[in-house]
Amino acid sequence: MICETIEDFAAALPRSGAIAGLDLGTKTIGVAVSDGLRSVASPLTVIRRQKFTLDAAELLRIVQDRGLAGLVLGLPRNMDGTEGARAQSTRAFARNLERLTPLPLGFWDERLSTVAAERALLEADTSRRKRAEVIDQVAAAYILQGALDRLGYLG
Repeated sequence: MICETIEDFAAALPRSGAIAGLDLGTKTIGVAVSDGLRSVASPLTVIRRQKFTLDAAELLRIVQDRGLAGLVLGLPRNMDGTEGARAQSTRAFARNLERLTPLPLGFWDERLSTVAAERALLEADTSRRKRAEVIDQVAAAYILQGALDRLGYLG
């Protein structure tokens, strides 16, 4: 079930259970997960993109293994709030994923999430090579944390 607003997503979620945040890139999918109380987002892994069926299978394996209750996809809006090709690609991914899982799927505005993740990694004095390896999952955690904070406010 695709939820257009975070309020709809909140209404579709069960009372408890961890959720995942996704940073969909052209080459990778950053994955972060929350704790069961949905208060803290933690980077988990990066899925190297191949084709949708393989990407979805890997993602749904994570969902199954962790008993996740929902998925938040970062929606890459333009700085003026409009949606471009990348946002449309994210929406298409969500429509395809919706056919494979009954979980609620929500969107969170991810503008500047990668910039914030990069800044946090630089402040932590992370090497360039290590930053390249973890940037997508840290960006996913940044996206998920924003959604968790909003869900907590709604709750």
